[in-house]
Amino acid sequence: MRQSRGFLIVNMVDIARRIAWLLLAAVPAAPLPETPAQQAQPRQPGAPQVKIKRLVLKDGSYELVGNYEIKGDRVRYLSSERHEWEEVPYSLVDWPATEKYAQESASEGQSRLGQLGAREAEARAREEAQSPMILPGIRLPDLGGVFLLDRFQSKPELSPLHQNGAEINRNRAGNILRAVINPVASSKQAIELKGPHARVQAHVTDPSIYVAIDSDDAATSYTPETAQDHFRLVRCEEKKGNRIVGALNVAIYGKVKEQADYLETKVEPVSGRWVRVRPATPLPPGEYALVELLGKDINTFVWDFGVNPAAPANTDGVQSEPGRPSEPPVLVKPKSQGKP
Repeated sequence: MRQSRGFLIVNMVDIARRIAWLLLAAVPAAPLPETPAQQAQPRQPGAPQVKIKRLVLKDGSYELVGNYEIKGDRVRYLSSERHEWEEVPYSLVDWPATEKYAQESASEGQSRLGQLGAREAEARAREEAQSPMILPGIRLPDLGGVFLLDRFQSKPELSPLHQNGAEINRNRAGNILRAVINPVASSKQAIELKGPHARVQAHVTDPSIYVAIDSDDAATSYTPETAQDHFRLVRCEEKKGNRIVGALNVAIYGKVKEQADYLETKVEPVSGRWVRVRPATPLPPGEYALVELLGKDINTFVWDFGVNPAAPANTDGVQSEPGRPSEPPVLVKPKSQGKP
């Protein structure tokens, strides 16, 4: 009987011990205290880790570091100024201030990158505006000039147009004679281009001419948006082996009125300083000129071209991305009519 009672007591003790272990396992374990190395790692909930480049000390000073590590109660760091490994007591480092500076530096860095990206995008947009792509593989040069867009052998082609100095063919004897006979009579002066044909010939009847407007030129009083009233296409007439662009009627009192075979012309801005000039209707084969109108004056330096589908290839025509010409066509302003 005593032996049975002792066995029962042993079993009860064993059961109580097992229950105690089960209860301990069910209770969450309390977190262990952080080591100094763990406490030294500054962090914020949900915030990404940032690289620390400055250890801020509690006295307000700081050390620039390339890297650091914690060794017990010491902080070992690689000095960015002296390029040597040095140590400082862990307790002297202001970790919240160090983390704050690191976060602010990272934000400023991202802001600077964003601003740099925006400036680069603006610069790229300005470059695109100065050198727009008008067709795949055909881009206008950023140095400006005047170019005729043609199509030769089923391929788009861009050819530079150079200004041709129109000569004014004056008949001084006739002017004086008519002025003496009739004081109010006017004299007629023809604007001629040498030779029967222009250097550049378009192979299509609806060519487009792209003009870069020099807004820095004091003589240019218009912009791409207001250029509609300042460019006209003119049909030239053949006379004695030359081309007649137009005529100037000059009265004895000096008033000048130009007469030219102006065609209906469409002028529209493209981008930046570029405008597109094109005929409203197809051009029949012949010789033409692009004329600039400056208020009441006509620029006697014009851009001449012809329309001839059977003409050979233009020597300066480019069928791919045009490069930057070393000497782009320059817009030449007219002289005063009173000072030939």
